[in-house]
Amino acid sequence: MRVLGVDFGSRRVGLAISDPSRTLARPLTTLSVRSEGDAVRQVATMIAQLAAESDGLSAIVVGLPARLDGSPNDATGRVSRFVEQLRARSAIPIHTEDERLSSREAESRLAIRERDWRKRKAALDAAAAAVVLQDYLDRGR
Repeated sequence: MRVLGVDFGSRRVGLAISDPSRTLARPLTTLSVRSEGDAVRQVATMIAQLAAESDGLSAIVVGLPARLDGSPNDATGRVSRFVEQLRARSAIPIHTEDERLSSREAESRLAIRERDWRKRKAALDAAAAAVVLQDYLDRGR
């Protein structure tokens, strides 16, 4: 079964999905959201759709932001609330994964293939979710 990766943001939520063997992560989509509640609704809908597919979902991994020293930052509380609200709407286990520097890594990977920063920006959130998800998958092996 697959694993869904989530990069939560106040305006955009990036989603990534693993292959059924839980070896590789790939960007899935970026959702535009208006509020935290809207983000929870949209992600819960996506979870239900993916879980209903033949490959299903075995887990969800949400990137948890922190400062470089590992201490919580301003976004840590928002993401923790988002995770708790998602847990109330889904029976699928939800884990958190350190997302420090994931956006920077995603940006550098995208820059190799795409010169136009506008196109990179549109793909950045889903790519960051893929970085977080791949870290989770690699740590599990």
